[in-house]
Amino acid sequence: MFYYISGILAHREAGLAVIDCGGIGYKLTVSQNTLAELDRSASRTDKVKLFTYMAVREDAVELFGFYTEEELSTFKLLLTVSGIGPKAAMGVLSAFTPDGLAKAVTTEDTKAISRANGIGAKGAARIVLELKDKLSYAGDVSTSQIKTAGTAPKTSSKLSEAAEALTALGYSRAEVNGVLAKINTNGMESGEIIRAALAQFMK
Repeated sequence: MFYYISGILAHREAGLAVIDCGGIGYKLTVSQNTLAELDRSASRTDKVKLFTYMAVREDAVELFGFYTEEELSTFKLLLTVSGIGPKAAMGVLSAFTPDGLAKAVTTEDTKAISRANGIGAKGAARIVLELKDKLSYAGDVSTSQIKTAGTAPKTSSKLSEAAEALTALGYSRAEVNGVLAKINTNGMESGEIIRAALAQFMK
Protein backbone atom coordinates (compact mmCIF):
# COMPACT_ATOMS: atom_id res chain seq x y z
CA MET A 1 0.00 0.00 0.00
CA PHE A 2 2.79 2.44 0.95
CA TYR A 3 6.13 2.28 -0.88
CA TYR A 4 7.77 4.88 1.31
CA ILE A 5 6.82 7.64 3.74
CA SER A 6 8.62 10.99 3.70
CA GLY A 7 8.27 13.60 6.43
CA ILE A 8 9.72 15.00 9.64
CA LEU A 9 10.97 12.65 12.33
CA ALA A 10 8.52 13.63 15.07
CA HIS A 11 9.39 10.97 17.64
CA ARG A 12 11.79 8.10 18.12
CA GLU A 13 12.42 5.43 20.72
CA ALA A 14 13.90 1.94 20.74
CA GLY A 15 12.39 0.05 17.80
CA LEU A 16 10.01 2.86 16.85
CA ALA A 17 9.94 5.99 14.71
CA VAL A 18 7.05 8.38 14.09
CA ILE A 19 7.13 10.31 10.81
CA ASP A 20 4.97 13.44 10.55
CA CYS A 21 3.66 13.52 6.99
CA GLY A 22 1.19 16.28 6.23
CA GLY A 23 0.07 16.52 9.83
CA ILE A 24 -0.43 12.77 10.24
CA GLY A 25 1.98 10.83 12.43
CA TYR A 26 2.84 7.41 10.98
CA LYS A 27 4.18 4.97 13.57
CA LEU A 28 6.75 2.60 12.07
CA THR A 29 8.54 -0.33 13.66
CA VAL A 30 12.21 0.04 12.75
CA SER A 31 15.49 -1.77 13.29
CA GLN A 32 18.26 -0.39 15.46
CA ASN A 33 20.31 0.16 12.29
CA THR A 34 17.57 2.29 10.72
CA LEU A 35 17.16 4.20 13.98
CA ALA A 36 20.90 4.93 14.04
CA GLU A 37 20.76 6.21 10.45
CA LEU A 38 17.82 8.45 11.32
CA ASP A 39 19.73 9.85 14.29
CA ARG A 40 22.71 10.61 12.08
CA SER A 41 20.76 12.25 9.27
CA ALA A 42 17.68 13.89 10.75
CA SER A 43 16.95 17.05 12.66
CA ARG A 44 13.55 18.25 13.78
CA THR A 45 13.14 20.29 10.60
CA ASP A 46 14.69 17.96 8.01
CA LYS A 47 12.61 15.48 6.08
CA VAL A 48 13.48 11.81 6.23
CA LYS A 49 12.27 8.94 4.05
CA LEU A 50 11.60 5.37 5.12
CA PHE A 51 10.70 2.53 2.78
CA THR A 52 7.80 0.55 4.17
CA TYR A 53 6.32 -2.90 4.59
CA MET A 54 2.81 -3.43 5.94
CA ALA A 55 2.07 -6.61 7.89
CA VAL A 56 -1.62 -7.43 8.23
CA ARG A 57 -2.75 -9.91 10.87
CA GLU A 58 -6.17 -10.82 12.18
CA ASP A 59 -5.70 -8.70 15.28
CA ALA A 60 -3.41 -5.90 14.08
CA VAL A 61 -1.90 -3.94 11.20
CA GLU A 62 1.76 -2.99 11.63
CA LEU A 63 3.89 -0.72 9.46
CA PHE A 64 7.63 -1.41 9.26
CA GLY A 65 10.14 1.20 8.13
CA PHE A 66 13.57 0.82 6.52
CA TYR A 67 16.21 3.43 5.83
CA THR A 68 17.32 1.73 2.59
CA GLU A 69 15.65 -0.40 -0.06
CA GLU A 70 18.37 -2.98 0.52
CA GLU A 71 17.28 -3.39 4.13
CA LEU A 72 13.65 -3.74 3.01
CA SER A 73 14.63 -6.41 0.44
CA THR A 74 16.58 -8.33 3.10
CA PHE A 75 13.60 -8.12 5.45
CA LYS A 76 11.30 -9.61 2.79
CA LEU A 77 13.86 -12.36 2.13
CA LEU A 78 13.98 -13.24 5.83
CA LEU A 79 10.19 -13.60 5.84
CA THR A 80 10.53 -16.45 3.33
CA VAL A 81 12.42 -18.52 5.93
CA SER A 82 10.29 -21.10 7.74
CA GLY A 83 9.29 -19.89 11.20
CA ILE A 84 10.64 -16.34 10.77
CA GLY A 85 8.02 -13.64 11.16
CA PRO A 86 8.29 -9.86 10.99
CA LYS A 87 9.36 -9.48 14.64
CA ALA A 88 12.17 -12.03 14.32
CA ALA A 89 13.24 -10.59 10.96
CA MET A 90 13.49 -7.14 12.53
CA GLY A 91 15.57 -8.65 15.33
CA VAL A 92 18.03 -9.94 12.74
CA LEU A 93 18.20 -6.55 11.01
CA SER A 94 18.86 -4.88 14.35
CA ALA A 95 21.84 -7.17 14.83
CA PHE A 96 23.14 -7.10 11.22
CA THR A 97 23.30 -4.73 8.28
CA PRO A 98 22.21 -6.40 5.01
CA ASP A 99 25.90 -6.86 4.10
CA GLY A 100 26.67 -8.24 7.54
CA LEU A 101 23.87 -10.77 7.31
CA ALA A 102 24.96 -11.82 3.81
CA LYS A 103 28.46 -12.44 5.14
CA ALA A 104 27.17 -14.43 8.13
CA VAL A 105 24.93 -16.56 5.92
CA THR A 106 27.54 -17.29 3.24
CA THR A 107 30.14 -18.20 5.89
CA GLU A 108 27.48 -20.22 7.78
CA ASP A 109 28.10 -18.30 11.00
CA THR A 110 25.01 -19.63 12.80
CA LYS A 111 26.49 -18.74 16.19
CA ALA A 112 26.48 -15.03 15.35
CA ILE A 113 23.01 -15.14 13.79
CA SER A 114 21.58 -17.01 16.79
CA ARG A 115 22.43 -14.05 19.02
CA ALA A 116 19.86 -11.87 17.22
CA ASN A 117 16.75 -11.22 19.29
CA GLY A 118 14.10 -13.90 18.80
CA ILE A 119 16.20 -16.25 16.65
CA GLY A 120 18.09 -18.91 18.63
CA ALA A 121 20.12 -21.82 17.30
CA LYS A 122 17.38 -23.50 15.25
CA GLY A 123 16.24 -20.23 13.71
CA ALA A 124 19.82 -19.36 12.77
CA ALA A 125 20.32 -22.76 11.16
CA ARG A 126 17.13 -22.33 9.12
CA ILE A 127 18.24 -18.89 7.95
CA VAL A 128 21.56 -20.26 6.74
CA LEU A 129 20.01 -23.32 5.10
CA GLU A 130 17.27 -21.43 3.28
CA LEU A 131 19.15 -18.28 2.31
CA LYS A 132 22.66 -19.47 1.50
CA ASP A 133 21.64 -20.04 -2.14
CA LYS A 134 19.91 -16.64 -2.32
CA LEU A 135 22.54 -14.34 -0.84
CA SER A 136 26.08 -13.61 -1.95
CA TYR A 137 28.88 -11.61 -0.36
CA ALA A 138 32.04 -10.47 -2.10
CA GLY A 139 33.81 -8.43 0.55
CA ASP A 140 33.51 -5.02 2.16
CA VAL A 141 32.88 -3.09 -1.07
CA SER A 142 29.91 -5.17 -2.23
CA THR A 143 26.33 -5.52 -1.12
CA SER A 144 24.20 -8.59 -0.57
CA GLN A 145 22.24 -9.66 -3.60
CA ILE A 146 19.88 -12.42 -4.66
CA LYS A 147 21.74 -14.97 -6.73
CA THR A 148 20.62 -15.80 -10.23
CA ALA A 149 18.93 -19.10 -10.86
CA GLY A 150 21.15 -22.05 -11.56
CA THR A 151 24.15 -20.94 -9.53
CA ALA A 152 23.62 -23.32 -6.64
CA PRO A 153 26.00 -26.25 -6.60
CA LYS A 154 24.57 -29.66 -7.39
CA THR A 155 24.85 -32.52 -4.94
CA SER A 156 25.04 -36.21 -5.64
CA SER A 157 22.39 -37.08 -3.10
CA LYS A 158 19.96 -34.24 -2.45
CA LEU A 159 17.71 -36.34 -0.22
CA SER A 160 20.65 -37.46 1.93
CA GLU A 161 21.95 -33.89 2.23
CA ALA A 162 18.51 -32.66 3.27
CA ALA A 163 18.22 -35.43 5.88
CA GLU A 164 21.61 -34.53 7.35
CA ALA A 165 20.70 -30.85 7.49
CA LEU A 166 17.39 -31.55 9.24
CA THR A 167 19.15 -33.79 11.75
CA ALA A 168 21.61 -30.97 12.43
CA LEU A 169 18.63 -28.76 13.29
CA GLY A 170 17.84 -31.07 16.21
CA TYR A 171 15.22 -33.40 14.73
CA SER A 172 15.71 -37.12 15.33
CA ARG A 173 16.53 -39.40 12.43
CA ALA A 174 13.20 -41.15 12.93
CA GLU A 175 11.31 -37.84 12.75
CA VAL A 176 13.22 -36.81 9.64
CA ASN A 177 12.67 -40.11 7.88
CA GLY A 178 8.95 -40.02 8.73
CA VAL A 179 8.49 -36.52 7.31
CA LEU A 180 10.59 -37.13 4.20
CA ALA A 181 8.54 -40.24 3.45
CA LYS A 182 5.47 -38.00 3.07
CA ILE A 183 7.10 -35.69 0.52
CA ASN A 184 7.42 -36.35 -3.20
CA THR A 185 11.04 -35.28 -3.61
CA ASN A 186 11.38 -36.15 -7.30
CA GLY A 187 13.11 -33.31 -9.13
CA MET A 188 13.54 -31.24 -5.96
CA GLU A 189 16.79 -29.60 -4.89
CA SER A 190 18.03 -30.23 -1.35
CA GLY A 191 16.98 -26.74 -0.23
CA GLU A 192 13.46 -27.34 -1.54
CA ILE A 193 13.30 -30.66 0.29
CA ILE A 194 14.42 -28.98 3.52
CA ARG A 195 11.81 -26.24 3.19
CA ALA A 196 9.07 -28.76 2.48
CA ALA A 197 10.11 -30.84 5.49
CA LEU A 198 10.25 -27.81 7.77
CA ALA A 199 6.76 -26.86 6.65
CA GLN A 200 5.60 -30.32 7.73
CA PHE A 201 7.32 -29.97 11.10
CA MET A 202 5.65 -26.59 11.63
CA LYS A 203 2.15 -28.04 11.22
